[in-house]
Amino acid sequence: MTADHEPHLVDIHVGARIRLRRKAMGLTQTQLANSVGITFQQLQKYERGANRVSASKLYGMAVTLQISVAWFFEGMASLEDSGESDPRTQAVLRFMATKEGVELASLVPQLPMAQRLQILALAKTLSMDDEAERAAG
Repeated sequence: MTADHEPHLVDIHVGARIRLRRKAMGLTQTQLANSVGITFQQLQKYERGANRVSASKLYGMAVTLQISVAWFFEGMASLEDSGESDPRTQAVLRFMATKEGVELASLVPQLPMAQRLQILALAKTLSMDDEAERAAG
C-alpha cells in the first residue's frame, strides 16, 4: 500500500484480473482460495488490491484459472504512463477494486445505449443527493 493507505495500482489491477477470470470460470472465492491454500477472506483482500499476492499464490491461481501468470498484468500501462495522479483514473481504480465494480463493468456494456444513459443519470442524481446530505450533516 502507499503512504496514504490506498492500494497500489498494480495490486488493484492484478486483483481485478483475478476476480474477472474467477467469475468467468464460474468459481467461487472459496473454491479459488482453497485451490491455493488461503482463506476466502484473504482472496477478497487480493481481489480488492488491499493485499499483495505472493508469487507462489499468483502462480497457483494461474494454474487453477488455466492462464499464464503474465495474463494478470495484461492491459496495465507502465506506472509512468498510467496517469496514477489523475483523479479520474483514481476513481476508476477505486471503483474496480469494489466488489460490484467488476460486475457492473461487465454488465453495463451489454445494455442498450438508452439504458446505459439512464443508469448514468441515476448515478449522477444519487451522487448529488449523497453530496447534499454530507454537506447538510
